Amino acid sequence: MADEKESTSVPLSQAADPEDPAKAPPTSPSSSTRKACCAVLQSWVSKKFMTGCVVLFPVAITFYVTWWFIQFVDGFFSPLYDKLGVDIFGLGFLTSLVFVFLIGIFVSSWLGATVIWVGEWFIKRMPFVRHIYSASKQISTAISPDQNTTAFKEVAIIRHPRVGEYAFGFITSSVVLQTDKGDEELCSVYVPTNHLYIGDIFLVNSEEIIRPNLSVREGIEIIVSGGMTMPQLITPLERIPRKNQSIRLNRIT
Repeated sequence: MADEKESTSVPLSQAADPEDPAKAPPTSPSSSTRKACCAVLQSWVSKKFMTGCVVLFPVAITFYVTWWFIQFVDGFFSPLYDKLGVDIFGLGFLTSLVFVFLIGIFVSSWLGATVIWVGEWFIKRMPFVRHIYSASKQISTAISPDQNTTAFKEVAIIRHPRVGEYAFGFITSSVVLQTDKGDEELCSVYVPTNHLYIGDIFLVNSEEIIRPNLSVREGIEIIVSGGMTMPQLITPLERIPRKNQSIRLNRIT
C-alpha cells in the first residue's frame, strides 16, 4: 500500500501552473473569436462615442453661451416689466437691443461724444478702474466698424522670430524713419502674444510686410481660436500706396 501511494503522488514542482501559458489548458477557437469580436465592438463604440462628443460639444457650448447671454441681457429690463405686471420672456432682451442701438445713435452725435469724453475724463482718474477701461476700450476700438485712427488697419504677416517663421499681426499705424540713407517707411505691427489684449509692437519695413486677403475680424478669429480657423489658402493682396497717413519720426543723434 505504501508503494502504491508513492507511485500515485506527484511532486509540487511538476504541478500545473494556471498562470503559465505553456502549461495552461488550450483555449477553444470560439473563445478567441468571441474576444476578438468584443475588442472590435468596444473600439467601434468608443470611437463613435468620441465622434458624437466632438460634434455636440461646440453645439452645446454655443447654445449655453447664447442662452446665458439672452438671460443676462434680458435681466436689465425684466425687473421693470415685472413691476408693470408684464410677463413676456424676451421682452427685456429686445428692449436692451433697442437701448444699445439708441446709445449708438446718441454717441455718434456731438452731444453724445461730449458726454462720453467727460465720462472718460473721470474714469481715467480712478486708480484701478482706468486700466481696466483702457484695455477694454482698445479691444472694442480695434473691432469697431468706424475704423478710426486707433483701430487695427489691416492683417499683416511678418517674418518673426526667425527666418522661415511667420507671425500674425495687425497694422496699427505707419511712420517715416529718417536715416543717413534716406527716409524709410515703417509700419507699426501689433503681434498678440496672449490671445489679443497683450502683445508686442514691431516696426517693420512696409515692403517686407505680407498683407493677406483677410479682414481684421477674420484675423482676430484666427488668433483667438489658436489658429483653428486658419484658411487653407492665403494669398497676398496688392499693396495700396498710402497718402498723408505717415508720421515723420526724427532720427535721434
